[in-house]
Amino acid sequence: MAKRSPSKSETPNRRSVAESVALLTGSQREASLRQLAPTATDAAHLLAEWRFWARPNQLAPEEPWTIWLQLAGRGFGKTRSGAEWIYHRWRRGLMRRAGLIASTPADARDVMIEGESGILHVGHIGERPLYEPSKRRLTWPRDEGAEPAMATIFSGYEPDQLRGPQHDTAWGDELAVWKYAREAFDNLMLGLRLGENPQAVFTTTPKPIALLRELVRRPDVKMTRGTTYENIQNLAPAFQAEIVSRYEGTTLGQQELLAVLLEESEGALWKRAMIRRVPTAPHLLRIVVAIDPAVTAREESDETGIIVAGRGRDGNGYVLADRSGRYGPDQWARRAIEGFDEQQADRIVYEANQGGDLVAHTLTTVRKNLPLEAVHATVSKRARAEPIAALYEQGRVYHVGTYEVLEDQLCSWEPLSGMASPDRLDALVWALTALFGTPDAVPTDLDPSFFEGFHRESPWRGRF
Repeated sequence: MAKRSPSKSETPNRRSVAESVALLTGSQREASLRQLAPTATDAAHLLAEWRFWARPNQLAPEEPWTIWLQLAGRGFGKTRSGAEWIYHRWRRGLMRRAGLIASTPADARDVMIEGESGILHVGHIGERPLYEPSKRRLTWPRDEGAEPAMATIFSGYEPDQLRGPQHDTAWGDELAVWKYAREAFDNLMLGLRLGENPQAVFTTTPKPIALLRELVRRPDVKMTRGTTYENIQNLAPAFQAEIVSRYEGTTLGQQELLAVLLEESEGALWKRAMIRRVPTAPHLLRIVVAIDPAVTAREESDETGIIVAGRGRDGNGYVLADRSGRYGPDQWARRAIEGFDEQQADRIVYEANQGGDLVAHTLTTVRKNLPLEAVHATVSKRARAEPIAALYEQGRVYHVGTYEVLEDQLCSWEPLSGMASPDRLDALVWALTALFGTPDAVPTDLDPSFFEGFHRESPWRGRF
């Protein structure tokens, strides 16, 4: 007879010591507690001992590691795991300079530090750090004459802040939702070089981003998994009724409750299977550079989306380059013009709704007489994106190479969720709309004859 798989509510071999003791009979429980804490002082220490309360998959791996990835569902106890790990690194004298990274500084403050399971609420009361919000810093008590241990707060929204600092310890929370996950992760790991055994922990519920998929596959990354159901008895009944019951059995529930790393978001317009690749593009009749400018040029600004795409004689679209990034006005203008020159593009398309006159002025300041086309958003971003996603689904768009960040944005943006559409995605939509027509004009069943009127060389090619 086939062995029955455990249900979601069962957690074999994943009970904490406290849970195991609680399941004993009265006399057994009393004897076990006397053995664990013979005196009142021992009992007080036991109550603050994380290994007493933690489930095995909330504890750091015993074998050597540099990166520990804790991939778990909502409410599993990831924050407590990270906070306790930081405390014990300090307690064992292994932490002198730590980095704490969240999606935003507010998330770091509200969850990692001040949250109910955050750093300020773990360990013995007399050993908790001094928190100085204005300095983005926590300082732990140290023996007299010794240098204190400190942790500095960073965010995945401002990865450049991680370029200079060095650390021996790092905790990154909800890595999967960092806006600039790849850049922040790389900068953090390049600075993880102090001490004899520098280590970094990443606690996150999964989302379909390339960086997370890479970490899951890396043999040198120690990974522990966990589900919402393992900690269900400690979660509010309202959470169980509203969240668990609503998403149980759904694709989103697999991600958020069971910590399954999906290939794409359930409500995304693009799926991974829709992205087709070719090593080189065929002869192209039209090539455009599309710009979706950031509203401001501050460090914390959004990216400027810059996508180069073309349309071939075969009627298909080809994505040729992604030059997006966080730039000042002069920088993004030069990046766009470089793409224009490299691909011998016919024109540069830009969204006029976002400071259109300024965009044109910035481009023509760098180079006069560019063929520019201002496009105006008259429908919602979803309405603009849907026809382009349909082209992908029909096999009418190819990527010449791999564009990791762009493809993550395509497969994770859920227009009905209220998420702001990402900048690279917006630029891609403008580029392909310029090549195929306005959203209303893009046919749902494309016929090659649709393109016959366009099968002539552009008179502008190579003239700028």
